[in-house]
Amino acid sequence: MVSDAENSAPGGPADGGRADDSRADGTPAQDGRADGGPAQGGRADTVAALAEKIRAIGQQSTGGPDLPPADRGADGAEPAATPDASARRAPKPDEQRAQALRATAEVLTAGGAPADFAAAAVAELGEGAAELLRADPWAVLALPGVRPEQADGFARGLLGAGAGPGDERRARALVPWLLEQAALRGDSAVEIGEVAAGLERLGLPEPATALQAVVVDGLVMPFQDELTGPEARATAAGSDDDDEPPTRTLLALERLALAEESLADGLVRVMSTFVPGEDAADGAEDGEGGEGGEDSADAEATEGGEETDTETETETATAAGAAPDDGPDAEAGTGSGAGSGAETAGGLAEAAVGSTPPAPGPAAWEAAATAAPSSSATALVRAVADSALVAHTGGEASRAEAAALLHAAQGLGLRAWAATWTDQGRQSLAGLLPAGAAPDVATLADLLSGTAGPGRSGDGTLALDLLIVLDAPLLDAELAATLLESLADGTRLVLSGDPGQLWSAGPGRFFADLLAAKVCPVVASRTPDFGPIGELVSSVGIGELQPVDAPDKEVVILTAKDGAEAVHRAVQLLTDSIPRALGIPAEQVVLLTPGHGGSAGTRALNAAAKARLNPGPGRFGGFDPGDRVVHSPAPGVIRPGRVLDGDATGLHLELSDGTRSTVAPAEAAKLRHGWALTVHQAVGRRWPGAVVVLPDDAGAGLTRQWVYTAFGRAERHLSVVHAVGPALPQAVAERPARPRTTRLRTILAENAEPAY
Repeated sequence: MVSDAENSAPGGPADGGRADDSRADGTPAQDGRADGGPAQGGRADTVAALAEKIRAIGQQSTGGPDLPPADRGADGAEPAATPDASARRAPKPDEQRAQALRATAEVLTAGGAPADFAAAAVAELGEGAAELLRADPWAVLALPGVRPEQADGFARGLLGAGAGPGDERRARALVPWLLEQAALRGDSAVEIGEVAAGLERLGLPEPATALQAVVVDGLVMPFQDELTGPEARATAAGSDDDDEPPTRTLLALERLALAEESLADGLVRVMSTFVPGEDAADGAEDGEGGEGGEDSADAEATEGGEETDTETETETATAAGAAPDDGPDAEAGTGSGAGSGAETAGGLAEAAVGSTPPAPGPAAWEAAATAAPSSSATALVRAVADSALVAHTGGEASRAEAAALLHAAQGLGLRAWAATWTDQGRQSLAGLLPAGAAPDVATLADLLSGTAGPGRSGDGTLALDLLIVLDAPLLDAELAATLLESLADGTRLVLSGDPGQLWSAGPGRFFADLLAAKVCPVVASRTPDFGPIGELVSSVGIGELQPVDAPDKEVVILTAKDGAEAVHRAVQLLTDSIPRALGIPAEQVVLLTPGHGGSAGTRALNAAAKARLNPGPGRFGGFDPGDRVVHSPAPGVIRPGRVLDGDATGLHLELSDGTRSTVAPAEAAKLRHGWALTVHQAVGRRWPGAVVVLPDDAGAGLTRQWVYTAFGRAERHLSVVHAVGPALPQAVAERPARPRTTRLRTILAENAEPAY
C-alpha cells in the first residue's frame, strides 16, 4: 500500500505532507524507521566514537551554520561573496530569469536529467543554479522528488569517472537529504547511528568521517540529549557507568533545530511573564497588572473572600480592565462582545496600543467557573485563571468546554479568541457559543496571516489576553514556533486537542511533547463522545476493538477479500446504500483510506466514484464540472470543493465554506479528486457519513492512532470495509503510533519547572 505521501514529489502539497514508511534510502523498513537493523561488525563502537568526536565539535564550535552545499565550489571552498537566500530568490527581470532557466536546462540535459526540472532548480537554488549544479551536481538532491540514485546518475553525466561514491560533495548532499526524509516522516532530529546506517546503505565508503566533516562544516546541527523514561532505563541497563546519565547524539537540520528551540523559549516566556489579576479594586486599576497591590489583594481574597459579592466583583474587574477604544468601531459580523475589547481583522493595530488589558481577580474567575455548563468546563476555567499555559485534552465533545471558556473570558472583559485548524472547525465551535455571544473564532492560518482575528498591537504581537487553540496536535514544530512568537508576554494560551489523533503533517510532535514534559496544568475532559461511534472510538483509544450496539446502523463493519472488492463495496455504500438507507446524500459522505496508491488508494477510489457519480472526459486537466475535489495549497492543508468550470486562467472551484477560488494551471498538481481522501488529509474535519477502506496490503502500516482518527471522522454513520483480517484489531491493540524523534521535551525539561 502506498503511503499518504506517495506522489511525484515525496511529501508534496497534494499529499497533505505525509511521507511513507520506507527507509531513507528507499528500502522497506518494518517499523518505519531508518534504524539500520542489528549492529554489524564494530558499528556500535564506531558510532560511539563518532558521537564523542561530534560532542567535542559541538563544545568547540561557536559560529553559526556554514553555507549549504549548493553554495560551495567543487573543492569545498566558499565563494568570495554569495548573496543570501532572500536576495538570490528575489524577483528579477523576465529576460534574466529566462536566461537562467535556459542555462539551467542545458546543465540538466547535459547530466541526463529532464529539462523540465529547470524551473524547480531555479526556484530552489536561485538564478545561479546552472553554475551551482556544474560545480556540485549532487546539489540536485535539494529538488523535490529527486532521489540519491538519480543524483548519482546526474553527477556521472556531468563529471564522468570523477563522480565517485566517496566524493565529499556527495556526502554533504546525502546527510541533509537523509534528515529531510526523516522530517517528512515527522522526525525533527535523527540519532547519529541511524544517519550513519543510512549512509552505509547508500554506499558511502566512510560514513563516520563524512558525518564528522558535515558537522564541522555546519551543514547540520549536533545535539547531546539526556535520555529519559524507558529508553533511559534500557540504555543504563547495558552500561557500566552508573554516575553519568545515558545520552544520545542527535543531528538536526538548522531550521528544525531552531524551530524547537524557539518554540520552547516561547512557551517558557509566556509562562514566566504571566501576572494573575487581583480582586482589590486599587490593584485592578493598576495599568501594570497590579503588582504593587499583590500582598493586599491576596490578604483580601483570603480574609474577606467569603463575604464578597461575586457579581459586584465581576463587574468591578471588567469595568476597571476595559480600556477606551481609540480606534474605529469593529466591523459588522466579527462579533466582538461587550467589554471584550477585541479588534477585528480590519481594525487598526494602533487601536490596541495603550490599552490596559483587563485583569479579573480570583473571585471573578471563580464566579465564571461556577457558572460554566459542565464540571470539565469549570475545571478548565479554573486552570486558566491561575496559569498562562494550559493543555486541554478530550474528544469531539470536549470542544464545548473550549467554547464555554471563550464565552467566560469574554464576559470577564478579556480580549479572547479561539483558533481552529479548518473552516469547518471554526463554524462548529462558533455554533457551540451561547446565542448572542461574540463569535470570535478564526482558523489558525487566518489568525496568523491577519485576514481574521483581533489585529496586532504596536509591537506586532496579537492584541489578545487569551488565545484558545483547538486541534493542537496538528501543529508541527515550525508552525507552533510561529504561533508562540506572535503572542505578547503574559498572554494566556490554551492548547486543546485529542492526544489520540494523528500528529502533525510536518516534523515534530508539539502537543504530545508538551504533555510529556509536564510543565503546565493539563485538564482532561470527562465529557464522552456519545453514541455508538463515540463508544467505538473510545474503545479504540484504549487499545480495544469491541463490537458496539448500533440499532440505527450507526456503525457497520464489512469484510472484503481484496482491494478490488473493497473499492466496489465502498463505492456502492457511497452512491447507493448510505443515501438510500440512512438519508445521507453522497456529497456528505467521504471515503477514507491509508494512501494515494495501491489497490484501494485514493486514486482507485476516486476513479470508481467519478465513473458512478460524475462520468466525463476530464476536459479540464482531468477534471469536469461537478467533480468533487480537494485543493492542497500547502502540506497538511486541504480545501474541499467542487469544480464549476475551467478556462485559460485555471479551474474555477466552489469551496466547502461557500467561497470561490481559481486554481491556476501551474498549481494543478495540488488538486485531486475529493470523493476519497487519506486520513491525514481528513484531520480537522468530520462528515455525516464516512467509509473507511482498508485493502489487504494496508495491514502492516496500520496503527491505533490511524484507526482512532479514521473512525472519528464520522458524525452519524461509519462503515468500515476491510480486507486486512486480524491485522486491524492487532494494530489497535499493539501499535499505538509510529514513534517520532524530537527534542522539544528535552529542551523544556532543561528550561522549565515541572508543573506536577
